Amino acid sequence: MTVVRTRRSRSAPTLTALVWGFTALLAGCGGNSTFAPGTPVITLSGTSGDFAAYRVAINLITLTATDGTVVSATPRMPPESVDLAELTDLSELLEVPAVPSRTYKSATLTLDYTSASIWVNVNGQAVAATAKSSTGGALTTGTLTITFDPNHPLVITRGQSTRLAIDIDLAASNSIDTSTTTPKVTVRPFLVMTPAPADATVIRARGLFVTVPSGSSDYVMNVRPLTDLVSALGAVTVSTNAQTYFNINGVAYTGAAGLTAMASLPENTPTAAYGTLGDLSGVTPGFHATAVYVGTSLESPLADHIRGVVSARSGNTLTVRGATLVSGGATLVSRFGVVAIRNNATVMLGSATLVSEDGVAASGLTSLSVSVGQQLDVSGQGVFDTSGNLSMDATAGQVRLASTRVWGTLNSATAGSASLDVLSLGNFAPAGFNFAGTGTTAGQDANPSAYVVNTGSLDQSATAAQTLLRVDGIVNAFGSAPPDFTATAITAGTATEQRLVVEWINGGATAPFLSDSSAGLVVALNNANLGTIHEIRTGPAALDLKTLSSFPASPLITTVGADQSKLQLAIGGASLSTGVSVFNSISGFAAALSSTFNGTNKIYRLVAVGQYNIGTNTFVASRISVALM
Repeated sequence: MTVVRTRRSRSAPTLTALVWGFTALLAGCGGNSTFAPGTPVITLSGTSGDFAAYRVAINLITLTATDGTVVSATPRMPPESVDLAELTDLSELLEVPAVPSRTYKSATLTLDYTSASIWVNVNGQAVAATAKSSTGGALTTGTLTITFDPNHPLVITRGQSTRLAIDIDLAASNSIDTSTTTPKVTVRPFLVMTPAPADATVIRARGLFVTVPSGSSDYVMNVRPLTDLVSALGAVTVSTNAQTYFNINGVAYTGAAGLTAMASLPENTPTAAYGTLGDLSGVTPGFHATAVYVGTSLESPLADHIRGVVSARSGNTLTVRGATLVSGGATLVSRFGVVAIRNNATVMLGSATLVSEDGVAASGLTSLSVSVGQQLDVSGQGVFDTSGNLSMDATAGQVRLASTRVWGTLNSATAGSASLDVLSLGNFAPAGFNFAGTGTTAGQDANPSAYVVNTGSLDQSATAAQTLLRVDGIVNAFGSAPPDFTATAITAGTATEQRLVVEWINGGATAPFLSDSSAGLVVALNNANLGTIHEIRTGPAALDLKTLSSFPASPLITTVGADQSKLQLAIGGASLSTGVSVFNSISGFAAALSSTFNGTNKIYRLVAVGQYNIGTNTFVASRISVALM
């Protein structure tokens, strides 16, 4: 909903917000000012697809009611630039518009690839790819229709908020060819939209600070998503508690002290909250924040920011891999804020650089706290040289140390310590890193094949060697290793979200399954049109389905054992007039499969998201995408 609460002394901004809200209501109902509005809480995420960056624009979202009425779900949202590769571990709150209270049967989303910037991970490097359509031509703008499950339509109720979750499936949408110097990506957009509950999904809610209501532990913000620098797309009430972490202009606070500091800030100060959706019973949705970043601590018109992973350090000079520049200064070239993506950027630190660790009110951090492998957000003054190389002077800027992810197999472990053979660090293979200077001596520099992790109380001494682990935490200070890394969470690979991906070539396959029913799917791995991709991905590790004992049959892909309230099962494609049909139960999905594969329709890609049980040779999926040609 676009009506915000502000301090009385701010009558002009309040009036503006009210006028914008009224205009949105009129736009949403074709000029009828008597309709009863509700609030779709639109969240956006992406299913991983091996990209270092995948930046496209979202132009328009519409909703079609059961009576045929079409309304805009984005009446005030201009085209929004989004890097979908950044949204594979969390969702973004895209907008909270006012729309008529109705039951909606379908939606459309328009994607603009005209200025797309797509980068692929290749041997530890971010490499710019050439993207093309399924016919080999240039990518332009396309609109995809999504039909909701007839038994689970989108119901917008007067005076209430309802979540509408959008997942753009990069794994189902793209085929990557890295056999040439410049990788080639063939794009067939595939996405899912479905009503969803306010669950434990981690969401970022970015926008503009409005006010801290007197006597509350909440603050109100207007949504300004992604890297947008100009919009205000609806109000959200953000609740905090005694454990909420605040980073305000580079200074860390916890709980009430952070909210007090926030209350003194001017209206429209940039802010971003990380957490989960809260109370949706009212027209203004609620949000529970575990961390809040304000002012110069995040991308905004106030400073240039570079996000990426440190791949090398020499003195006070960092090399940042997979660097995205978000600019609000003199280098700004678009309303989206994003100026450029580069494989490498050079960043200069100094003794005055302000360093903080996300989520931790730590003291004593200095520029030496930044080491190789660390994921970060750094602010300062960014510039390009005549060859287009990107650099940033952050000697008077800020560095946020973000939680960094390491995937590796366990060499050995004792209480408090573990040694890993690293497969990826901050999403890049270790071949792309130079670890010189990370150790207390040259002989103790980090070694990715024997990477020493301080596990603390996360004891792995009973874990078998060669077990694949996902480790989250912070890289230890430059020049201080070993240990190389301090873990805050360790998860066995088999307990993480895994992806089963199969691709068909030569125009696709009309009979891809040995069986398909409500019991599940079994892929025919001896199909003549089967491509080279037929694997289960666990982080960067791949298990070839053809190596399993069930060959030529794949594991059974089943929803039995998955949370039935969260099933997202989809079939269709961008080239079809019917688009993509979504089902939230296996019975409807199985019926759709049976009617689809009638000897005419052809499959291009299958993506299932869930967990593989090697003992039973079953893949229990909560999401299945069947992408058709």
